[in-house]
Amino acid sequence: MNSIQNYILEHKNRFLDELIELLKIPSISADSAYKTDVLKTADAVKLRLEQAGCDNVEICETDGYPIVYGQKIIDKNLPTVLVYGHYDVQPPDPINLWDSPPFEPVIKKTEKHPDGAIFARGACDDKGQMYMHVKAMEFMTSTNQLPCNVKFMIEGEEEVGSANLATFVKNNHNKLKNDVILISDTGMIANDVPSITTGLRGLSYVEVEVTGPNRDLHSGLYGGAVANPINILTKMIASLHDEDNHITIPGFYDNVEDLSTEERAQMAKAPFSLENYKKALDINAVYGETGYTTNERNAIRPTLDVNGIWGGYTGEGAKTVIASKAYAKISMRLVPNQDWENITQLFKTHFESIAPQGVTVKVTPHHGGQGYVTPIDSIGYKAASHAYQDTFGKAPIPQRSGGSIPIVALFEQELKSKTILMGFGLDSDAIHSPNEHFGVWNYLKGIETIPLFYKYFTEFSK
Repeated sequence: MNSIQNYILEHKNRFLDELIELLKIPSISADSAYKTDVLKTADAVKLRLEQAGCDNVEICETDGYPIVYGQKIIDKNLPTVLVYGHYDVQPPDPINLWDSPPFEPVIKKTEKHPDGAIFARGACDDKGQMYMHVKAMEFMTSTNQLPCNVKFMIEGEEEVGSANLATFVKNNHNKLKNDVILISDTGMIANDVPSITTGLRGLSYVEVEVTGPNRDLHSGLYGGAVANPINILTKMIASLHDEDNHITIPGFYDNVEDLSTEERAQMAKAPFSLENYKKALDINAVYGETGYTTNERNAIRPTLDVNGIWGGYTGEGAKTVIASKAYAKISMRLVPNQDWENITQLFKTHFESIAPQGVTVKVTPHHGGQGYVTPIDSIGYKAASHAYQDTFGKAPIPQRSGGSIPIVALFEQELKSKTILMGFGLDSDAIHSPNEHFGVWNYLKGIETIPLFYKYFTEFSK
C-alpha cells in the first residue's frame, strides 16, 4: 500500500501517546471496584474508532460491560472484515512484583525489544494489539485506501469469559455479518520468525471448595483427629495427575485429537531453543506429560492447572488452626474435539467422588469455551500470509497456540465465518503476569501489516 511506512513514521509518537493514554485506565473487568474505569475505557475506544473514520459507532449495552461497535461500509458488493478485540484487562496482582506501576505506562528497552517496549497491564493483551487495528483503519481511511468494508466489535468482558458477548452475537447476526473475522490477541514465534496462529485450546474453569468442621479448630486439641480440609484438598489435587503427568479424570482423553506424525514433524520445524526457554523462565528443567515435547505440551495437549489455592491463616506470624474450609481455582486447557461443558461435568463428578469421609466438596463451574482450528488453505489465511511476507520479508509459519479465546468457536457457529489470528506479541511479553509489555517495533509492525491483509483479502475474494 502506498506510503504506509511513511505514514507510520510521521505519526509514530502520536500512535504511542494514544495507546499510553488508553493503558492508563485500569479497565479490570474481574473487579467491580473498577466498573467506572471499564466504562470509561469503552467511551475512549468509541471516540478513537470515530476519529479513525468509522461510521455509526455505538456503545451496545449488555447485562455486563458494553460492547463498542463501529463500521465503515463503502460498497455492499465488497467483502466485509469483522475485527474483534477486547478493552478489559487482567488484574495486575501481585503488584509488588512490577518494576513500575501497572497503570503508569513506561517505555523501556529490553534484550528482545531494543527499540523499546511499553510496560503496562494490557499493553499486549489486548489493548496494544486491539489498537493496532484502530490505527490501521485510520491509515486506510485518511489515505483513501480502504479496499473493503470493515466492522469493529470490541468487548469489555473477555478476561471474565465473554458471557454477554455470546448473547450479543446470537442476537445480532445481521449486524455482524461478515466474510472473515480478524483478531490480534495472540503472538508470534519471534520478531524475525513471523507466524500465524492456526489453533487455540479450549478452556474449562472451575472453583472447588472443601469443607470440614463447622468452624476453625485449635490444631493442638483437634489435630490428627479431624479431617483438615487443606490437607485433603492438596491430596485430591495431587491425585489429578499420575506419575507421567497424565490427567486421571475418567473419560478426560476420550475425544482428544491425536496429531499425525507428519503434523508433529511440521510443528517441530518452528525454531525453538530449550535452553533459551529455560533461561527465560529461570528454571533448570521443563516439566509435563511424558512422550511430548515442550511445544506440543503447551499447544496440542490438554492440561489441568491450579491457578490459586487458599484456606486457613495466611497473615503475619503464627496461628495454629485447622481451617474449616479450603479453596482452589482450577483451569483445564482443552484441545479440539473436547467439549468444555462435558469436561467440566467429568471434573465435577470425579472430584466429588474422590472426597474422603469427613469433608464435603463443592465444585462451581465458572466459564469456558471450545478449542478452534482454522485451515491454512482459506482465503483469509492466504491473505494474512501474503501480508506478513510483504512486511517481514518471509512467509509466516502456521502454529497452534496454547492459549484460549473461547468466543472464536462461537463466532464460527453463529456467524459461519472463519477467524484469522494475526498476533504480534511475543511469549516473553508477560501477559497475565507482572511487567506485561509490548514491543514498540511489534506495535508499529502490526499497524503496517494489517492494511495489507485487507488488500489481499479483497483481491483474493474476487
